[in-house]
Amino acid sequence: MATHDGGLSLSQQRQRAAFWFLAPMLAALFFVAAWPLLRTIWFSLTNTLLSDLYGGEFIGFDNYLSVRVLESGRWIWRGTLVDPAWWNAVWNTVRFAFVSVFFETVLGLIVALVLNAEFKGRGFVRAAILIPWAIPTIVSAKMWAWMLNDQFGIINDILLNLGLIDQKIAWTASVDTAMYAVLMVDIWKTTPFMALLILAGLQMVPRDIYEAAKLDGVNPVKVFFKITLPLIRPALAVAIIFRMLDALRIFDLVYVLTPNSAATKTMSVISRENMIDFDKFAYGAAQSTLLFAIIAIFVSLYIWLGKVDLSGEGQK
Repeated sequence: MATHDGGLSLSQQRQRAAFWFLAPMLAALFFVAAWPLLRTIWFSLTNTLLSDLYGGEFIGFDNYLSVRVLESGRWIWRGTLVDPAWWNAVWNTVRFAFVSVFFETVLGLIVALVLNAEFKGRGFVRAAILIPWAIPTIVSAKMWAWMLNDQFGIINDILLNLGLIDQKIAWTASVDTAMYAVLMVDIWKTTPFMALLILAGLQMVPRDIYEAAKLDGVNPVKVFFKITLPLIRPALAVAIIFRMLDALRIFDLVYVLTPNSAATKTMSVISRENMIDFDKFAYGAAQSTLLFAIIAIFVSLYIWLGKVDLSGEGQK
């Protein structure tokens, strides 16, 4: 291999140049992501209060799990790992993530297949379909909060006129319907994002394959399962990972649409509640750390079990 000044090969020079180009981004990523994460982990091992962020003392894993033995011999367990409110938030988050990602993936795939077809006005439809995703989450939550209002909401009026319900429903206030309301809004908003990512994968599929299948008289359903789905699997896997990461840390939609509802309270919401509202900063930091660990575990398992290739080498 040819070498240049300094005895470095061309490949080594390219690697060095790539490193210097990436260095500013890596430094920024450290300060905006890695450093706050490390600080949060440290706070979770202390008794820090929001009113005194620099006065906390190291207490180990007491915020996660601790035990106190009474004079009677009874053991009292404390900490996030035995907190029913925390495990309720974990269940809410996991349920929301899996249900929302499933429906968004299915609907996004259908929308992407439609947008990938040739028809008049396709460019306009592609732009219009992104409007729900482009609307800020806070705006979407407020808009849907009014639409789902039990007294003035248009959703109840439509369902009453269609005869699907016989009385108005408090969608966001009722324990039975609050999670359905959050899921409905999130699916409406994020399906275009999934469709956009899947559409990018569909655009990479060679048209010649479809033409050959059409000439051979292959059934369209068989073409989808035997040709389209396997070829867009990498794009689909990446889209699901991105969406799962976002769903597991859902905060703004739940916080605005269903505030203080135990039926929808997620891990992000309860950790913020303890850190800010209850002045239990270290306790909330422990919950935030567990949130990070749970997300890392879920994504790692998905990549491992699904044999997802994120390096791109498998496509060469």
